[in-house]
Amino acid sequence: MRTCAESFDGYILRALGRDHGERLLPRGLDITFCDQIFLIASGLIWNVYFATLAIGFGFFLATGVALAKFSANPWISRPAGAFIFFFRGSPLFIQFFFFYSAFVLLPRTGLDIPLGFITLTVNTAPLTTAAVGGLIVLILNTTAYSAELFHGALRSIPKGDLEAADAYGMTGWTKFRRIVWPNMLRLAWPSYTNEAIFLTHSTTLVFLSAFPARQQSGEAFYYARYFVDQTFNPFVAYPLVALYFILLTLFIIGLFGLINIRLNRHLPRERRQRIRFRPQYVR
Repeated sequence: MRTCAESFDGYILRALGRDHGERLLPRGLDITFCDQIFLIASGLIWNVYFATLAIGFGFFLATGVALAKFSANPWISRPAGAFIFFFRGSPLFIQFFFFYSAFVLLPRTGLDIPLGFITLTVNTAPLTTAAVGGLIVLILNTTAYSAELFHGALRSIPKGDLEAADAYGMTGWTKFRRIVWPNMLRLAWPSYTNEAIFLTHSTTLVFLSAFPARQQSGEAFYYARYFVDQTFNPFVAYPLVALYFILLTLFIIGLFGLINIRLNRHLPRERRQRIRFRPQYVR
């Protein structure tokens, strides 16, 4: 029977692959409580990886898509609106299957892009992995949801602020950087915090869907399902996953709360928006 120290050494980085811990996962009667604690905790590395990169890239893409939808030019606003409608209108689980099936159809040798004087070969094999393909789906999904939040915030910016900016002679980038963007973030931030939380929870779908786990390396829920299949006891592994995600949620609320305070620092305390966690039950 392994000690907790041995379980820690063998499994705390096991989610990164067989080269970072025990080559084989524990089985049957050899599974200890510490094995479940540390292996599921190891899987959180992937959850944090997906959530951090998806939120990071999605934030800036969502800003661009929101501005495009807010544009008075229908050639810009309509494609942005269609993008948002597609990803908000279809289930995330189906999106994983759809994109994985599309990525598999790409040639394994890569795509040749002729540039006239040179042919550029793009390697498409990583797109069928969860680390790349699954991440792309999460980025596109959170971009659509966040863009809709930002678009609503753009429409709610007080006209007085915009008129004041015009009176000061602000135009273009200066007006956007100093007036539009800060107001957009301030108005959308409480809702955007909930989107970040829900996206973090949605990372459990990556390995549950079509994207395969390689070398038995997966995220927290992947290992929880493994332990339930081995022990036939769902009352240890699943509560552990829930506990870890509750801690992640508290961290996100705290971090985003500090940013919210920064965004609203110029307002009187009684007018500052507070972040409240409002869980979404349907994605």
